[in-house]
Amino acid sequence: MPMVTQSASERLSLLTKVALMYHEQGVLQPEIAARLHISQSRVSRLLKEAVQIGVVRTIVVPPLGVHAALEQELKDAFGLVDVVIADVDESETGLLSGLGSAAAGYLETTLTGKDRVGISSWSSTLLATVEAMTPRNTRTATDVVQVLGGVGRPNVQVQATQLADRFARVTKAVPRYLPAPGIVAGPALRDALLAEPYTQELVQAWDDLTVVLAGIGSVQPSPLLLQSGNALGEEELARLRDLGAVGDVCLRFYDTDGAPVVSDLDDRVVGISTEQLAAVPRTVGVAGGERKWEAIRGAVRGKWVDVLITDSRTARYLLGA
Repeated sequence: MPMVTQSASERLSLLTKVALMYHEQGVLQPEIAARLHISQSRVSRLLKEAVQIGVVRTIVVPPLGVHAALEQELKDAFGLVDVVIADVDESETGLLSGLGSAAAGYLETTLTGKDRVGISSWSSTLLATVEAMTPRNTRTATDVVQVLGGVGRPNVQVQATQLADRFARVTKAVPRYLPAPGIVAGPALRDALLAEPYTQELVQAWDDLTVVLAGIGSVQPSPLLLQSGNALGEEELARLRDLGAVGDVCLRFYDTDGAPVVSDLDDRVVGISTEQLAAVPRTVGVAGGERKWEAIRGAVRGKWVDVLITDSRTARYLLGA
């Protein structure tokens, strides 16, 4: 007697019934097999086929405040490793709080426990990030290394060390400080500071970093820097603007396309070099707000950061620009 084959319509009917039971009624595969008197392996094959032929379609509906599509678009547009977009309100306080919370969440979920983290100097966004982080019982980084000296007036430069110390405490890492100003009068003084035995060890540690956490600076000083005494005077900032500078990462300035802006300032910075910064596997830039739009655009164009944590208005500006 010839074998009777199941018709296409019967197969589709069975396939649809299995898909409805599994995806809409929440029936587990073994129970489906028992109810329909078929093998569990066949149930599994039918469910897979239902996806392949479009009977079952997966639709992701992001909850309010989640910008997965916008993050992916920004990643693709600039070749970034990752993007985190925070929901913020329009105030300076709201911006910093939103960026800090987003950056804290990113670091808490991505630090491996074996990371050697470099942290830039005192900045409002990094301060907000560290304040938003929850201290852990387990180590999330091995070392926290200061990669730039303090900025601003001498009496506030110590805050850069305090920032590194606080970040080390929440990650249970060993802190390594750079007790020096971020900018000095000339290259001879910079070289003398870097020649100190302890500082030499720190400079060598910059070569082994796996992550750098940095703010993205604008040639327009932030309110925090204005209050603390900006490391660069208006005359020097004007010269940098004349050279085409729009922003900086770790006091290494670049133009609107992200190309380095060469000036005598490069030989006066006590901090990680452009070459060392580029060699770090992951540089996380935390910045947002209209005042920094040009600086952030230059940073992502020039690959100064691999991960960008920003706000939705800034993200849309970057894509539109």
